[in-house]
Amino acid sequence: MLYRENGQFKSSYRADQQIFPILQDRIAIGVLLALAFVAVPLLSSEYLLRAILVPFLILSLAALGLNVLVGYCGQISLGTGAFMAIGAYAAYNFQVRIAGMPLLASLLLGGVCSTAVGVLFGVPSLRIKGLYLAVATLAAQFFTDWAFLRIPWFTHDSSSGSVSVAGLNVFGLLLDTPARKYLLCLAFVVVFALLAKNLVRGAIGREWMAIRDMDVAAAVIGIRPVYAKLTAFAVSSFIVGVAGALWGFVHLGSWEPAAFNIDRSFQLLFMVIIGGLGSIMGSFFGAAFIVVLPIVLDALPRWFGLPMDTALASNLTFMIFGALIVFFLIVEPHGIARLWSTAKEKLRLWPFPH
Repeated sequence: MLYRENGQFKSSYRADQQIFPILQDRIAIGVLLALAFVAVPLLSSEYLLRAILVPFLILSLAALGLNVLVGYCGQISLGTGAFMAIGAYAAYNFQVRIAGMPLLASLLLGGVCSTAVGVLFGVPSLRIKGLYLAVATLAAQFFTDWAFLRIPWFTHDSSSGSVSVAGLNVFGLLLDTPARKYLLCLAFVVVFALLAKNLVRGAIGREWMAIRDMDVAAAVIGIRPVYAKLTAFAVSSFIVGVAGALWGFVHLGSWEPAAFNIDRSFQLLFMVIIGGLGSIMGSFFGAAFIVVLPIVLDALPRWFGLPMDTALASNLTFMIFGALIVFFLIVEPHGIARLWSTAKEKLRLWPFPH
């Protein structure tokens, strides 16, 4: 009875097309943002912020960028880790080679560099698709792994291949506590989620979805496949590049190319599939599933007082995690976002059956 639209009338096109047309949704989002920006930094422990919330936010941002490409435009990519690495190393070079470069500018310029490379590797999507496109994007992963390991210029002539950043600040405010790092990541996620939501609701988003559903029919009705596919690669690579820069600068602080290997690409793809393809909310659900579930599975033997060897517990976690992924994809192949939307629809009708 609390989630009803009775008495909520739309008197303008703007009101009818708003992101959250139901009043209860707007109130819930406002409360959630207030809690995220105010209550969480004040009440959360350092471990919760550093080990769970910051990685969750950054991986949600990366999954959001990948969802633009895979979920909305239908272009399969296995090189997301490569674009994260490009964003991280490009931001690092801007930071160390240009004196006085602001941190925010470095992070955004890292996204711009990732955009340029993403468009370059997106050119094959004009002629190939499906598994062949996945192999083409996989080439980006192997190329960047080699380049950042073998070309010293990218790592500022570091002999070990690893780089590190310190003394980060935003507008003179040092990022020396987990709470400040969390707030920076949260601000990026909120801004980019809002921008992505408006993009997919607009003309360019409809072009992406038309290309995803049937590219030949989309070309017949006047949609330019070249423009639609390359803009999807550009937007996706930019968001993923910024997420990679945040992962290196804010979460890791010191990293090497292995931090953005192919495992990261598959992890992000699993997030998008499990959370829900073509859903902004699904990116957050998938990131929460991937980040939180292994921690819970690791802690279960300790919570129940079960004696278990560390190696066995680690392997058992991977086995249960994989089985849950397979089970979930069989039960709901459209992801957690579909379950969420189904629950909302049922709640709007409750207690009536139809």
